[in-house]
Amino acid sequence: MTWSRVWRPVSLMALLLLLTGCASNVVTDYDSSTVFGNYSSWAFAPEKGTGFVSLDASRAESAIERELNRKAMRRLDPDEADLLVSYRVEDVERLDSTGFSYGLGFGRRSFAWGLSVPPPVREITEGKLIVELVDRSTGRVVWRGASQRYLNENQSPERRRTLIDEVVTEMFSKYPPGL
Repeated sequence: MTWSRVWRPVSLMALLLLLTGCASNVVTDYDSSTVFGNYSSWAFAPEKGTGFVSLDASRAESAIERELNRKAMRRLDPDEADLLVSYRVEDVERLDSTGFSYGLGFGRRSFAWGLSVPPPVREITEGKLIVELVDRSTGRVVWRGASQRYLNENQSPERRRTLIDEVVTEMFSKYPPGL
């Protein structure tokens, strides 16, 4: 076997790993007709429901407030602010393979045959953080950020805080859009 036959697949795998490492952890969307320079103040949208703040909600609020302060935006009462901040953690179900597959194969040149056993699969429910900025005067969402990294029950409190901080920081690095 020649060196070029070995090097080509190895370099391809290295490139793929590099590209997946550069993938964004958040996606954002916005109303392209909005003039974001008109907004200078914000407030958390009034809560509907239980009246208490969960641990993850407290972590998200702290991270959002930090990032909006970095944007030189002032926090005001909800009835005076330009933007209302709404956030939630949506449940997302995904399939997770627990373990690894293994197989045995034989072949010569480009022809091969083998046997493989698929890994066991289980369904996992995780949380996806979504932050929306709403124009208070119109009631319309003008900007939205959504995490592509998920919270789950197996994470430690420190890991959950770190993950929320990282995701919110990346979201607001894309606010205001076009900068």
